[in-house]
Amino acid sequence: MATTNYTLYINQGSDFAQTLTAYDSTGTARDITGYTGKAQLRRSYASTSNVEFTINIASPTSGNVVVTLSNAATANLKYGRYLYDLELTKTSSSTIERLYEGIAVIYPQITRAGA
Repeated sequence: MATTNYTLYINQGSDFAQTLTAYDSTGTARDITGYTGKAQLRRSYASTSNVEFTINIASPTSGNVVVTLSNAATANLKYGRYLYDLELTKTSSSTIERLYEGIAVIYPQITRAGA
């Protein structure tokens, strides 16, 4: 499976959900039954701190993976550019594949509670 480069756009202080699809080398959606996922957001490659996305393999036979962040998690992000990747692990062999990677743009929040 090839790694796909994709930009995420995240609004600070809002719930975030994005469906990403696994494709095979011919561009056909790939069955990812029996896989688990993990994704992290970091300010830079060298950053030791990260934010974990919640992963839901919503429709494994269609290759769909939903990555989410709560509004509380996005509220704590400083606006600007971050890096992320999404990896899938085949549970039967513990083989790890990078499915997506790229930049995540965090847009600043204007409306705030109690302000």
